[in-house]
Amino acid sequence: MQYKTETRGSLSCNKVNNMAVFPSETLVRIESMAAENAVVIFSVSTCSMCHAMKRLFRGMGASPAVHELDLLPYGVDIHRALLRLLGCSSPTSPGALPVVFIGGKMVGSMERVMASHINGSLVPLLKDAGALWL
Repeated sequence: MQYKTETRGSLSCNKVNNMAVFPSETLVRIESMAAENAVVIFSVSTCSMCHAMKRLFRGMGASPAVHELDLLPYGVDIHRALLRLLGCSSPTSPGALPVVFIGGKMVGSMERVMASHINGSLVPLLKDAGALWL
């Protein structure tokens, strides 16, 4: 992730690709959550694409940690930060969720994960992260 820290008064913020600013605590929270499992999915419980992504990983034999942002008290802040990390301009940007991290690194949204699956690079990523044993 490319970001730089800025300080405004007592609030430290991160600027991602010069797009927008969000509290550094949110970035720390995302990094911590992304590191808790080999595969981490940031999702919304009512999103059909999010459901499909969870099914994809479970069907492959991975056990992703899933964070349903609409059910978390700080989910709105995380959602906004993830959108900015993805380079989306608005919360209603198509394809913004789910956001997948593998081995603590952001892979991206549904489009990027499916492209990796189709071109054969997803399984090696999962193996390298320890999400698959075979």
